[in-house]
Amino acid sequence: MPTEAKEATVAELREELSRSKAMIVSEYRGLKVSEIAEIRRALRKQDVSYRVVKNRLMRIASQDAPSGGALSPFLTGPTAIAFGTDEVATAKAVLEAVRPFARIVRVTGGVVGDKALDTDGVTRLATLPPREVLLAQLGGAFSAPATQIAGLLAAPLRNLGYALAQVRDQKESAGA
Repeated sequence: MPTEAKEATVAELREELSRSKAMIVSEYRGLKVSEIAEIRRALRKQDVSYRVVKNRLMRIASQDAPSGGALSPFLTGPTAIAFGTDEVATAKAVLEAVRPFARIVRVTGGVVGDKALDTDGVTRLATLPPREVLLAQLGGAFSAPATQIAGLLAAPLRNLGYALAQVRDQKESAGA
């Protein structure tokens, strides 16, 4: 039977789901409230929110979301979800924040867009360079062929200039 508090929680979770591009799911069994607060503080500095959720309410909230089907398998046991807007930064921040509690907290997986990631996928996502670096590498890869073509087209003219300079130098040395 839904209560007003549960309906409000579901509405908040739906709002979080709509704003988030990445969600990292962890099992927090054995953590003290102060330790969860410490993880929250560390993640808040990275613009990531960390919520302890009731699995049933999260399932209800995620039914309409595109990521709902991918998120459901991770909703077992005591669940905490980190919501973030930058996929790589969220994964890095979560893994860094739970590192001091590695023996207790277990990252069970994550969802990026509508794709589910296992624990290894979250770890690999965290090792990616930031978005700006990836875009710079992509731009460099696109500009490299153009630079190469420009160099190849300029080479014959440059070589002709070198040859003419050598002929001039030879004539000057022969004349002297």
